[in-house]
Amino acid sequence: MKKFFTAVEEQGANPSPEKAQEIQSLMNQAYSKIDKSVKRGVIHRNTGARRKARLAKALKQIETPAAS
Repeated sequence: MKKFFTAVEEQGANPSPEKAQEIQSLMNQAYSKIDKSVKRGVIHRNTGARRKARLAKALKQIETPAAS
């Protein structure tokens, strides 16, 4: 998850199509790891859902800049 958040911050500072593709790949990997952890009982399903929501929220914030 840390790699994803770092990549999202870099994309927000300096957007590029290559970085966007990397972010999507990292998001897929993170979702997969979270889902596997939930499936095996390592983390609770609500915890997994919360983590995935936080990833999606971080990505959405850079895609749509906040209107101030």
